[in-house]
Amino acid sequence: MPEPVTDPALVMWSTDRASALLGMQVVSTGPGVARVSMLVHSGMVNGHDLCHGGLIASLADSAFALACNSHGTVTVAAGFTVDFVAPARLGQTLYADAREVSLRGRSGVYDVTVRADDPESGEVVAEFRGRSRSLGRPITGT
Repeated sequence: MPEPVTDPALVMWSTDRASALLGMQVVSTGPGVARVSMLVHSGMVNGHDLCHGGLIASLADSAFALACNSHGTVTVAAGFTVDFVAPARLGQTLYADAREVSLRGRSGVYDVTVRADDPESGEVVAEFRGRSRSLGRPITGT
């Protein structure tokens, strides 16, 4: 019998159908941090044969969601900005690394860097800043 998931961010992730539909995978999680990957496939490219910017933003948003829900409280996005700095291409694996910048009361700020091909040294594709708001109730998995 499998052990129950105890990481609150992974409990939230277990029902995230949008991220699953896009083929995203959790690489790692921890308090205030997360890494998520996504392979750019043919259904993700735009009219310039580059990965659609909205899908890059979705990857960053999913890593942000894991990081801000890692403390065990249901937390949602209050808003975000994203700056695209290089294109992502068909066949590349993108890695989004989220990290907590500030958490005070029910509000948080998180930065996410999206890199292509290598999570440590790959070319930076986008920089994302997310603002979170806790709803003040625990993540239960039900």
